[in-house]
Amino acid sequence: MNRFRAIMFDVDGTMAETEEFHRRAFNEAFSYFDLPWSWDVATYGKLLRIAGGRERIRYFWKSLAEGFDLSDGHINELHRFKTRRYAELIASGACGLRPGVADLILRARDGRLRLAIVTTTSRDNIDALLKQNLGPDWNRDFDVIVAGEDVPNKKPEPDAYHAALEALGLPAVSCLAIEDSRNGLVAAASAGVPVLITRSLYFRDDDFTGAASVTDNLTDLPDDFWFDPGL
Repeated sequence: MNRFRAIMFDVDGTMAETEEFHRRAFNEAFSYFDLPWSWDVATYGKLLRIAGGRERIRYFWKSLAEGFDLSDGHINELHRFKTRRYAELIASGACGLRPGVADLILRARDGRLRLAIVTTTSRDNIDALLKQNLGPDWNRDFDVIVAGEDVPNKKPEPDAYHAALEALGLPAVSCLAIEDSRNGLVAAASAGVPVLITRSLYFRDDDFTGAASVTDNLTDLPDDFWFDPGL
């Protein structure tokens, strides 16, 4: 497990502890549109099992069986507001990358490993986070970016990983996925990609059976876990 040709990053929870910022942005969107909803930590933790912000809103609304319609157009409007507010919160500088992430990106480039982002979040959300933390040219570090809007089925389905592997032109076993949730683990493993779990706040108690390794952050693994000197 110490030879890889590419590292594939999930984003939310994996690269940064973003979920509290997402939760706040959702709640501000509900308040702005006069919806009587407020997601507390426990509620949001359960909703995170539903991949995708729009899907999460729809699932929650249907679970309440409330007496009003929430059309796809309304859900899209809510989500656009939420996405803008999330970007503003991230731009404040309050959400840094998790320990070891920025260093790993630099070392991967120096070690001539290829880098990919494979996530269910949107390209706008990726850009907001990484522009703030890696600079305006952050995307130059990544060979492939597969976001939630790029595939028909989000995690735990393997569509995003299949798309990333095809774009990289690499066999699955030569890549390493870094994930923080059971959904991410299932998605990557279903595509044949070995998985390193870095425990996050919302998913640290998930079942990670099948992961190649589980760690609290990306600073406590030896260099030879990542890099093959022969590359």
